Amino acid sequence: MSEFVVHSVPGSPFGRSVLIALEEKGARYRLAALAPGDSNTPAHLARHPFGRVPTLDHDGFVLYETQAILRYLDRVCPEPVLTPADLRQAARMDQVMNISDWYLFQGVCSVIAFQRIVGPQLFGTTPDEAVIERAMPQARTVFAELSRLLGDQPFMAGGQLSLADLQVAPQASFLSLTPEWTSLTAAYSNLVAWIERLEARPSFQATTMARLMAGAGAA
Repeated sequence: MSEFVVHSVPGSPFGRSVLIALEEKGARYRLAALAPGDSNTPAHLARHPFGRVPTLDHDGFVLYETQAILRYLDRVCPEPVLTPADLRQAARMDQVMNISDWYLFQGVCSVIAFQRIVGPQLFGTTPDEAVIERAMPQARTVFAELSRLLGDQPFMAGGQLSLADLQVAPQASFLSLTPEWTSLTAAYSNLVAWIERLEARPSFQATTMARLMAGAGAA
């Protein structure tokens, strides 16, 4: 199969989701690394008019939006299957993926991780504790619901790894680098075990920011 090219900033949870999927599929791919700020260049805006990451280029077919990319990869690289055959489990996968986009990232990671990690490291800003505190109620609701949906299953949509795990886990991993992680997960040992189980997978280990920056993430 031809090579997939992923345009993304190393360390982006959204970009990591796509790279994990490619690793799980055993597909041949290349990370075209972008520096912070490159997403607003004319070259990238031609790929993604909204200036976000990642984008996927597959033989000249350019696609953006992480969910669309993940579903495309699961169709064009059919093994191993990352969408449950059971209709209810597939619906749960879809639900969790939307929770990730609309509630885990928007208003939680986009606030807490930005204030704690992105802002200080890239822009030299100081975390705004009031802004972080205002994000915590939604964060608690998200973690409670993800824990409830996971239950005692090994993965978010049941007994097999699915696109839901690939989308949520990089966001959760990024948030785990903040001091808020301890309080958010204190009552949810199943979530902690779930993320540790996923981070032990070769696909996750191959797509850490350190590995990507060292040039070890591309297969």
